[in-house]
Amino acid sequence: MTAGVSRPGKSKGAGNERRLARSGEDFDIIIGFLGFWAVVLVVVTVWMEVTGQPALWWALGLLATLLAIYGMVRLRRKLPDRR
Repeated sequence: MTAGVSRPGKSKGAGNERRLARSGEDFDIIIGFLGFWAVVLVVVTVWMEVTGQPALWWALGLLATLLAIYGMVRLRRKLPDRR
């Protein structure tokens, strides 16, 4: 019935740029989220140090958050700028 009918092929680049831009925006949101928690952890760590309470785990959480931000920023640089 449809043996001789050919379907139009998908273009390989259709929507690819939009997906990359959307992905970049997602990275920006994640970086902002991590940045917020990094600020919170800085305040908590400083408070714990000033009051003489153990702050090791808070500082390690801050380190992990900062490393995550660094990694996300490096990955974000590979994506196109927002328009």
